[in-house]
Amino acid sequence: MPVKVIIPTPLRQYTGKKDSIEVEAKTVAEALSSLTAQYGDLRRHLYNDEGKLRSFVNIYLNDEDIRYLQKEATPLNSNDVISIVPSIAGGKMSVVSCQWSLVGKLESAKGSGATDNGPLTKEKKNGNTN
Repeated sequence: MPVKVIIPTPLRQYTGKKDSIEVEAKTVAEALSSLTAQYGDLRRHLYNDEGKLRSFVNIYLNDEDIRYLQKEATPLNSNDVISIVPSIAGGKMSVVSCQWSLVGKLESAKGSGATDNGPLTKEKKNGNTN
């Protein structure tokens, strides 16, 4: 039965720039196998050397994470949509973590008798604290 596989932007360079590909399959595993058979370079980005899906590759079937269904053995119905969603790391979260770490250090410093006279402003820098 035909199913549509949505290809994320970073992987489109391995599928001839196609944003989706239709494959014939009865399970998610068959669909991904068919996809990687057609586009061999895509395989190393989805699977590790042992043939397992990489931990940072998430597969959704009609907006449901297959990890909570039957994983790759999840059966497909005609016109189902499979989405490949690579995990994304970094960004603002690391900045927030850094800020929280700094806040913790400031709190520790205050507890040890250190003082916080607020941010250094132009007036404080010039000696005018009024």
